[in-house]
Amino acid sequence: MNDRHGRAIRKIVIAGGGTAGWMTAAPLALRLGKACEIVLVESPEIGTVGVGEATLPTIAYYNRALGLDVADFARMTMATFKLGIDFKDWGHLGNRFFHGFGDFGPAIEKRSPYLYWLRLAREFKDMPSYEDWSVATVMGRANRFMEPYGDQPAVTNAFSYAYHFDAGLYAAYLRDYAVQRGVTRIEGMITAVEQHPGTGFITAVKLRDGSRVEGDLFIDCSGFRGLLIEGVYQAGYDDWSAMLPCNSAQAVPCARVEPLTPYTRSTAQSAGWTWRIPLQHRTGNGHVYCNGFTSDEDASRVLLAGLDGRALDDPRQLRFTTGRRLKSWIKNCVAIGLSSGFLEPLESTSINIIENSVGWLLQHFPDRDFRPALADEFNRLVSQRYEFVRDFIVMHYKITKRDDSEFWRYCANMPVPDTLRHQIELFRETGRVAIYDPEGFQVSSHISIMAGLGITPKTHDPLIDLMDLQALRTHFDRVRETIVRAVQAMPDHGAYVSRLAGTPAVPPLAA
Repeated sequence: MNDRHGRAIRKIVIAGGGTAGWMTAAPLALRLGKACEIVLVESPEIGTVGVGEATLPTIAYYNRALGLDVADFARMTMATFKLGIDFKDWGHLGNRFFHGFGDFGPAIEKRSPYLYWLRLAREFKDMPSYEDWSVATVMGRANRFMEPYGDQPAVTNAFSYAYHFDAGLYAAYLRDYAVQRGVTRIEGMITAVEQHPGTGFITAVKLRDGSRVEGDLFIDCSGFRGLLIEGVYQAGYDDWSAMLPCNSAQAVPCARVEPLTPYTRSTAQSAGWTWRIPLQHRTGNGHVYCNGFTSDEDASRVLLAGLDGRALDDPRQLRFTTGRRLKSWIKNCVAIGLSSGFLEPLESTSINIIENSVGWLLQHFPDRDFRPALADEFNRLVSQRYEFVRDFIVMHYKITKRDDSEFWRYCANMPVPDTLRHQIELFRETGRVAIYDPEGFQVSSHISIMAGLGITPKTHDPLIDLMDLQALRTHFDRVRETIVRAVQAMPDHGAYVSRLAGTPAVPPLAA
């Protein structure tokens, strides 16, 4: 790094390991190399709750940016592939839909094919569901998978994918990657923080054994407690519990069962929802709920009753408050991960926000002057991303016809941001989608949720009336037939993962 003025960052201290800490350390080590010393301090006394982790397709870009080998990554983290989320009982009891990664067929006139399907569905009563044109959805339902390929638009690349993996193994995998590239790992518990008396900048953290770790830039990856960003700087917290009332979770692994599904499952319950995340060696399960509408004991019973394999542990308890820090960057301290904010894992966004935060830190990387404008821009980007993701998650709860429990009645009547209210009403009235975050969830994702939850737009695009509807129907039929043939030729997901990772198709644990 050019240090002509002697102001370059000389040492970065990351407070906390886990997924956030090592996902931060790895790209910093790759980008900064030997120009900057990087130290990560973590304590084995601070454990993690997750038994499995679901992600968004951006994780593949993150891994590729680090140069990770897909087969090695899959083998070392027990990863499987994820084509989307299978939702059960959300809009109403018996409701089921799939949020697949990709659009509903090729774009027409650079617009969502859903708009054209909507017109055809009004004209042709035998029109299949719009989901039949989502390649990811058709693949998921058939338990088929292959990685996209081909340079020209085709069924073989008309979808995206993410991963499921063991979060602890992923952190360890990135730890080895980072340490090999010069990151120093120190095992210890931070007990005190030292600050400059004039500027208030953090100058060092003190460990239980009395040692000190000095630095220029301090990154807070300490989890919910926000050891630096809140413990030192009292950043403040924007509490979103009124819109996202779930405040508790229990997690438990169970034995893997067949088939190995290429998707996450989310099943709505009377006071929240349960997840199912399939890994190579086991299945991760959890129950996210509001303890104001059910007891921990009942939540545990719901979780255990829904397992499709033998429980491998007792459920582990977690409490949380949804929201975000008012500022994630103050002076020479940057919070990344749970220390920055928390949104429940309904759409697998926590790792994505870590990816974004690390990327924005590198884009706005400071020198030792830590000019406030950099922090202001970073805080703006992080705050907006939390808010846009919040709205997308709140949408799942707000659009419901369920009235079978006090929890769902609350969700149906709770106030929501004006931006979300506009998105819902625009789709309900016209089938169009307002996108506030071009880098976030796209039109197809919003359609998946709103249409899946039962909204049928009142009108369609009048310009489509000018088209030859029979020719349009023929186009859709041909695309659907092409998708079915292509998916039938794809390998089974479990077999694909087994060949890729070099592991048995059915591990001994499943017996």
